Amino acid sequence: MELDANSLGALSLLPASIAILLAFITRNTVFSLAVACLVGVLAAGQGLMGFPNLLKESLGTTSFSWIFLLELFIGISIAFFQRTGAIRNFSAWVQSLHLNRVRVQLIAWFMGMFVFFSDYFSPLFVGATMRDLSDKFRISREKLAYIADSTSAPVSVLVPITGWAVYIEGLMIGMGPIVGAADSIAVFVSAIPYNFYALLAVVMVGLVAARVVPEFGPMKAAEQRTIDTGKVYRDGAEPLMGEELTEIQTYEGVKTSLLLNFVLPVIVVIAVATGSFVLTNSALTMEAFLLSAAFAGIIMRIQGIPLSDIMRTATMGIKGIMPAIIILAFAYALNDLSRAMGTATYIVDQTAGWLTPAMLPALTFLIAGTIAFSTGSSWGTFAIMMPIALPIAFTFSGDQLTPLVYASVAAVAGGGVFGDHCSPLSDTSILASTGAASDHIDHIKTQLPYAVVVGVISIAAYVLIGQTL
Repeated sequence: MELDANSLGALSLLPASIAILLAFITRNTVFSLAVACLVGVLAAGQGLMGFPNLLKESLGTTSFSWIFLLELFIGISIAFFQRTGAIRNFSAWVQSLHLNRVRVQLIAWFMGMFVFFSDYFSPLFVGATMRDLSDKFRISREKLAYIADSTSAPVSVLVPITGWAVYIEGLMIGMGPIVGAADSIAVFVSAIPYNFYALLAVVMVGLVAARVVPEFGPMKAAEQRTIDTGKVYRDGAEPLMGEELTEIQTYEGVKTSLLLNFVLPVIVVIAVATGSFVLTNSALTMEAFLLSAAFAGIIMRIQGIPLSDIMRTATMGIKGIMPAIIILAFAYALNDLSRAMGTATYIVDQTAGWLTPAMLPALTFLIAGTIAFSTGSSWGTFAIMMPIALPIAFTFSGDQLTPLVYASVAAVAGGGVFGDHCSPLSDTSILASTGAASDHIDHIKTQLPYAVVVGVISIAAYVLIGQTL
């Protein structure tokens, strides 16, 4: 969508503001995003036909096609896990370890950190595999979504061999003395200790899971409701995963093999995704899930499940994942609209004058968080903020690699994740709600206080170190 972004000014904030406000008021994410997109195209002078044109341009891209197919294959994989009884058997095996509520949450926390190679796979995998177990131990779906969400993107942005890291490293090449991939990787690794939000977000999940930090705010109410009544989500909630997927029953007479029906399909995903990343610097995550689903389907047929039942199960998996895909579609459209209207540019222009050496890391983190919150895109935030913050840091540092440079890189990365965690428009948060089968707005409302606490601590840390850099 071609717009004169320079002429829109504060009006560019309108679509995201409407989406976020309506989402919290109505608790209906699809309605809120659709209204925001419609109001946005009207405010931009595109008329009513601007709305279908926006959807056509946003959803007809390679980027959305990739996430669309990825979601379909993940939905099919989860459906196959359900139909073969793999998740039930996995839950029974874990339960045999004499667990309690705390240990179940800690297992989910460790699983989220283990699946570091894909921020899309991690929340869906943790949510889908731990959901039955967490329900049995009366852990709210909101809590499970929080654990899945806060161990996906934060971990992905801390490990230098993930797609997130490679993307950020690529953005740094050509700035200051960073002339190649080896230089950018070294800078990324040096910036990890300064990525306060990502580090503290992961630690906070572990502390909350272990009850070292008690629940507070809406999360406390959600957990108390589940403990007292057994209701894993509130009355009237709309779990983001459809009933077609959550209510699939185990095929009668199938002899479930935890190795064949669960472990090996997961290994296929991990092997293909990580192997392709090592060989090509690009993780073939979507292809990994396609192969995993195909492998699982073949095993089901060998186990005696009719082909017609396998295809019906796959269809139910696709239907069950559609609520998440619809929300992602509107979120992509709103992100494109905000980009065309110049939302991020306006935010940067309004705050650029405050960037001094002492305040550069803290303000970079805050601006990045604001952009990610408004657009729901941490990667888009990285692309906008890195070319701004890093050259300024090099100017203040005399084109030398200094702690100020490392802190600025970390502030961009951590700020993008922080904004994502607070925004109902974030794709990774949507996937966490999907995996946990949680109401999406309930997930954001319960996660928000924890994200804000960690965000405030991170800003304070950047202010303190800014005085010494």
